[in-house]
Amino acid sequence: MDLIVRQFGLCDYQTIYDAMRRFSNLRQAGTKDELWCLEHTPVYTLGLGGQLRHVISPGNIPVIKVDRGGQVTYHGPGQLIVYCLLDLHRRSLGTKSYVRLLEQSVIGMLAEQGLEAARKDGAPGVYIDGRKIAALGIRVRRGCSYHGLALNVDVDLSPFHGINPCGYPDLEITRLQDEGLEINVVQASELLLPHLCRHLDITEETLSGGVEKTFMSSGMAA
Repeated sequence: MDLIVRQFGLCDYQTIYDAMRRFSNLRQAGTKDELWCLEHTPVYTLGLGGQLRHVISPGNIPVIKVDRGGQVTYHGPGQLIVYCLLDLHRRSLGTKSYVRLLEQSVIGMLAEQGLEAARKDGAPGVYIDGRKIAALGIRVRRGCSYHGLALNVDVDLSPFHGINPCGYPDLEITRLQDEGLEINVVQASELLLPHLCRHLDITEETLSGGVEKTFMSSGMAA
């Protein structure tokens, strides 16, 4: 089963959010699955279960309500975002199995770099000694997923102090840089993608280009 990987670089959140919802709305039975790898300009996103009381001091960073699961989190430069636009029904994946697959892909990538990470029951994501290094938030509609995962590479962690990350006041956030792995987002993407592809049992085709270019070339422009 093949899949398209798109590398977008640094992107405004709303643009990407609108694009992946449009992709999911327009996809058909034969539409190829896609992974979108990128970084976001600074933004807080509040999931369907999110409560504004967990947004403590946002400052000038915008807060956007979105349709993924979960509470509030921060996205910014230096954080690898992988949005997974997948037909889970076609891949015979249930939601719980899919979440574990995403977690295990990150855990495997970190293990390959000498970092021991784990999942935590009842709190989706990936943790190193209790410190959260990767967040997950998905939406499944008509058997197809969008949104995905965020891995902290060398992102500025100070904006996390403006929120209760994932709704937990005392949750400690970490990043690869602080765990002794000095790589950038592009390198992190190159390390993570093989693990995602292996778990999804796919052959990847990597493309690049902006969001508008992508939708024009795929015939999915709004």
